[in-house]
Amino acid sequence: MTTVLTYGTFDTLHYGHIELLKRAKELGSFLIVGVSTDEFNSVKGKTSNFCYEKRREWVESITFVDLVIPEYSWAQKEVDIHNYNVDVFTIGDDWSGTFDYLPCNVFYLPRTNAISSTAIRNILPHK
Repeated sequence: MTTVLTYGTFDTLHYGHIELLKRAKELGSFLIVGVSTDEFNSVKGKTSNFCYEKRREWVESITFVDLVIPEYSWAQKEVDIHNYNVDVFTIGDDWSGTFDYLPCNVFYLPRTNAISSTAIRNILPHK
């Protein structure tokens, strides 16, 4: 079994996220997705339109996602890789080079053209 791990906020979940998660699953047989908690988003300077529980529920509903875990901190990645026996870490290529130090195979997946969370947030009414 090849275990794959990725992380994201998944606010305003869109088809670009679905494509990224589908490509992540193709790298192995078991896909773990860390969803950033509201508290961690605050540390990152982000405010989500939807709470952690709702975002987690959405990601859990995707059939090729095998396990969803909360993401609490940047340092958690190495701990999760160890605790879940992760073989592959993957994330969007907008993070290229950032996680090369992780103790597993690291893949940066290309973004899906013509869609982004930023573009969606820019057209949504603000809180």
